[in-house]
Amino acid sequence: MREKHRTSSSTTLREPCRRLPYRPADARRAVQRVVAERCRARAIPCGADTIADALLVTSELTTNAILHGGGITGFDVDVDSGGVRVSVCDRSDALPVAVPPVDARGRARPGGRGWPIVCRLARDVRVAQLPCGGKRITAVVPLR
Repeated sequence: MREKHRTSSSTTLREPCRRLPYRPADARRAVQRVVAERCRARAIPCGADTIADALLVTSELTTNAILHGGGITGFDVDVDSGGVRVSVCDRSDALPVAVPPVDARGRARPGGRGWPIVCRLARDVRVAQLPCGGKRITAVVPLR
């Protein structure tokens, strides 16, 4: 999926990642810390639903980068008045796809739910090819 809904932001607060997360749990902790710090510092209302959705989107993007993208090569978290922006880079040029939950024989497939979850929870999802190969997926979880 390329370019789904465009967003604009008035004030962007960037938190460059000093160390790449190796596991989804590391990425979730980074998102939770950045969201808490930025929302408190800028008096941006970040409710429990927003944080929960941002953590789930982070889990899905980082898990997919590890399982299907050759690993996490970049990670960034931004918070602005429009939402929590999570960006994950990986080594693969392949675009994410939604896989039907059952195969041609009607048998349930394991996995395949992550990309639809990201697309449902995020208001803005973008996939960008990187100049040196790989891709960056950025998802914006709206503030509630």
